[in-house]
Parts: sequence; C-alpha cells; structure tokens
Amino acid sequence: MSELIIAPSLLSANSSNFAEAIISLRNLGCKWLHYDIMDGHFVPNLSFGPQVVKDLSSYGLYNDVHLMITDPVKYASKFIQAGADNITIHYEAIKDPILVQQQIRSMSKKPISVGLSIKPRTRIEDILDYVNYFDVILIMSVEPGFSGQEFLPNALYKIEVLRKYIDKHHLSTLIEVDGGINDTNIQQVKQKGADVVVSGKYLMTNDHPDQAIKYMLEC
Repeated sequence: MSELIIAPSLLSANSSNFAEAIISLRNLGCKWLHYDIMDGHFVPNLSFGPQVVKDLSSYGLYNDVHLMITDPVKYASKFIQAGADNITIHYEAIKDPILVQQQIRSMSKKPISVGLSIKPRTRIEDILDYVNYFDVILIMSVEPGFSGQEFLPNALYKIEVLRKYIDKHHLSTLIEVDGGINDTNIQQVKQKGADVVVSGKYLMTNDHPDQAIKYMLEC
C-alpha cells in the first residue's frame, strides 16, 4: 500500500480562519481537503455550498467533496464547476449507483473521481457489486451530520472486508474512512487497510497538528 492520505475536514475548522488553516495544513504536507456538504434533509445539519469550494480551490489541495444530500445528481455539477476533484455520493440517497456515477462523470469535461459512501448501519456486503464502478468507497465511522462524534468500531470490519475484496479483484478503488479517527484508533484503521482518513476534530483543533499528522503517518 502507498502512504496514507490524510484529508483534513473543513467542517471542524474555524470558519473565520479557513484560509489560514488550509495554508498551515498544506505546509505540513496535507494534499487533500474534505468538504462535508449537508442539506439539512439527508442529515440533520447544514454546511457549505459550492461557493466555499470555489473560494478555497485556489490553495491547490485536492478537493474531496462528500455530498450528504438527498438529491446528489441535482447538485453535483455545481460542485464540479466549483472545482471538486472527487464527488462522493451516498448509497442510501440513490436507487441506481451505477447510473448515478455515470451521470456525474458525464458532467465534467475532464476526468472526475466519483465515490460511494455508506452510513454505519448499511452493510458493506450491500455495495460490493458496485465497488468496481467507483474510484473511492467512503466508510462512515460515525453517523453523518456532526463532527466530534466517537468512532464506531463496526467500521473496522467493513474496512477489512472491503480491503480483501479490492485486493482479490485487483481494483484501484481507494478506501476512505470518515468519523472519530484519532490517536486511539488510527493504527487499527490503517492495519485494516484504509487508504484515506478524514481527520476532523483530532487534527483541526489540535495544538500540535504537525505531531498529529506525523503520528497518523508513522504509527
């Protein structure tokens, strides 16, 4: 496996200092930025719109846009136009994952990465037939909607099953994990086979983010 990708979560950053936080994280070696997009319907919270992605795209990070919304196809093009590099949709919000990923890819003039996410109560076995069609599978290790929740251990089983499936079928799909990841569980998450970890509160509110990043990479 290649080196772990750390994707800081904008949701946990101080909104008055987005630019400062991003520059600091970029200087520490972070290459991804994770946007949790919420509509107040699919999840009980509201967050960012396309304009935030557009405004922050100038900082040169890989824009990892997670659409926690009821109608992802309706809004995906707006985030692509704003500068999204990856659009992740929720399995629970759509009827036909294969069709939806095709629709999203057709919205971009350049190749666009498309991910599929599942909530904690969704079985990993329910989406294995779709893995080959997506660039990223995002396993939620908390209930989506709010930052600062505790990591749900059943995510470890899902990572393990997904890692074995991807390796068995020689796929390039990345395994991303989001929710409650910190110094108490990052080692297990990595050992089970995660490629990308979304780090919210642990990284974005850490007094020593450089040490936190180093630990996540080296543990």
